[in-house]
Amino acid sequence: MVEHLLRLMGDAVDPWAYPVVFVATALEASALVGLVIPGETVLLLAGFLAFQGRLTLWPLMVLAVVGAVVGDSAGYELGRHYGPRLEHSWVGRRVGTRRWERARVQIRQRGPQAVLIGRFVGLLRAVVPAAAGDAGMPYGAFLTWNVLGALVWAPLVVGVGYLAGESYDAVAHFMGWGSLGIVAALVAAWLAARRVRRRRRTRSGEGGEPEAGMEP
Repeated sequence: MVEHLLRLMGDAVDPWAYPVVFVATALEASALVGLVIPGETVLLLAGFLAFQGRLTLWPLMVLAVVGAVVGDSAGYELGRHYGPRLEHSWVGRRVGTRRWERARVQIRQRGPQAVLIGRFVGLLRAVVPAAAGDAGMPYGAFLTWNVLGALVWAPLVVGVGYLAGESYDAVAHFMGWGSLGIVAALVAAWLAARRVRRRRRTRSGEGGEPEAGMEP
C-alpha cells in the first residue's frame, strides 16, 4: 500500500516521502499500525528511492530515528495510562494474546533492554512500548534504550534498502523475523565482498610491472 502510494506521487515523492517516513515510523508503535504496515517496509522503500536518486539518504535516516523515538514514547504513554483497556480494545485484540504475553516475558526477563531487543523483532516492535508503560518501567530507562534502538535500527534499515537497490522488496519479506540478524548478515556479506575485491586487486598488482633490474 505504501509502495503504491509513493509511486502515485511520481515526481512529488520529493518532498512528500519525508513526512511519510516520519509518520509511518511514529505510528508503528503509538497506534499499533506496525501490525498492518511494518516500519521496516517503509524504510526499505525509502532507502531504495534514495538509491534511485529520488530522495536524499541522510534526512531519511534522521526522520526515521526521530519518528521511531516519538512513536515508541507515545506507545509507552498509552500503555501507562490505558494498559488493560488498551489490550482488551478492538486494536489490542487484533494484536493477539501471544504477542502481548511475549512482550511481557521479554520485559520481565530483560528489563529496559527488552525495549532495544523489541526494536529488532517484528512481532514485538509495535507492542513492547505499550507493555513497558503498562508494566511501570521508569520512563528514563525506557527512553534511554528507545533512543539507542532507534539510532541503530533506523539508519541500518534505510541503509539496507539503499544497498539492496532493486532487490529491496525481496529483503522486506525477511526483515520482520529479526532485522538485526539480517542487517548484520547483509553488512557482513558486503564487507566480505569488498575484502575479496581488495585481495584480487592486490594480486593483480603483484603480477603487474616487473621490478627494476629484472628481465622482462
